[in-house]
Amino acid sequence: MSAYETKKVEFKSEFCENAFFAEVSFAEEGVVRGFSKYAVFPGFCDVHVHFREPGFSYKETIKTGSKASARGGYTSVCTMPNLNPVPDSPEHLKEQTDIIDRDAVIEVLPYAAITVGEKGEELVDMESLAEKVIAFSDDGRGVQSEEMMREAMLRAKALGKMIVAHCEVNELLRGGYIHEGDYAKEHGHRGICSESEWKQIERDLRLAKETGCAYHVCHISTKESVDIIRKAKAEGVNVTCETGPHYLVMDDSDLQEEGRFKMNPPLRSKADREALIEGIKDGTIDMIATDHAPHSAEEKSRGLEKSPFGITGIETCFPVVYTKLVKTGIITLEKAIELLAINPRKRFGIKLGNDFTVWDLETLEKVEPEKFISMGKATPFEGWELFGKCMLTVKDGQIVYK
Repeated sequence: MSAYETKKVEFKSEFCENAFFAEVSFAEEGVVRGFSKYAVFPGFCDVHVHFREPGFSYKETIKTGSKASARGGYTSVCTMPNLNPVPDSPEHLKEQTDIIDRDAVIEVLPYAAITVGEKGEELVDMESLAEKVIAFSDDGRGVQSEEMMREAMLRAKALGKMIVAHCEVNELLRGGYIHEGDYAKEHGHRGICSESEWKQIERDLRLAKETGCAYHVCHISTKESVDIIRKAKAEGVNVTCETGPHYLVMDDSDLQEEGRFKMNPPLRSKADREALIEGIKDGTIDMIATDHAPHSAEEKSRGLEKSPFGITGIETCFPVVYTKLVKTGIITLEKAIELLAINPRKRFGIKLGNDFTVWDLETLEKVEPEKFISMGKATPFEGWELFGKCMLTVKDGQIVYK
């Protein structure tokens, strides 16, 4: 295709409030090949991705990560700070933003770390970073000190910024690497208990209530986390949270002895998965974020125990959500678009602009990681047959994927 007649896209509320059907035409060598009916959505927004640059460009780059995002229908993403150097100062942050300015094909908004080097020992100079970042996070590590987190929240509130937390109590990890459930017991693996997640969420919500800080919880995975956040919202705490698509459609009974099933937090129990689904249905969980975390093929070939945490997910997120949650009647398509596009932008203050993505919802395709644009190929969805093929993504009126 040498051209795409984007002017033929009409945004009419024929389907639902946030998604629209439209007649669009493909053209090749100036000749219109025909018309088809596709679903047109606002550009998706992912507030939790790892593009690995600077420092780990053998895993992913800003260029490959942003192109993969465009293929997944995303026009805005927020990149986590576990990089080298960690964006914990204006100088270190500039190393990342220079690459973003040069290579990103969509909007890429960086986080700054909460603590210097993400080591949990000293707070960053938040005042010098606030205007340049979307929020503050030590993603990949929980802030262990209650006093340090309280001070971070107070300073973030004064700056009008959000604290975004990976919640994990280190002393409760005990060397675990998958969920402390039936699969771990049956196969002799060390487990990660659910309390390691929800215990720190419980602490942070108490601090958020005390300080009035805007607080967002990353990738919740346990039924206790859902319940604690639901109660905090009812008490008026300024909190939102996300979960990943894999936690909504898989549990530890789906595990295999391969690195592509290893992520942090881990796949939990069936009861946890069911509680997460209830959480997205009743609004306790505000958004779906991929936690797109690519690694090299060699790193992910070491099995459950020795592979690093993290899976690739930004190119498969919408097809997974659409096939396993929408087509099965668990949530509506409108709800899916709220979780993927509307709510993340509202909470993080990310404008939509002239961004949209066009999908063929009738095409059924097998997940083949070797065809990913992302450099990361490790996905638990390998081999799944999913509905939904991205035909076009437009950012600020410019085609970024077709």
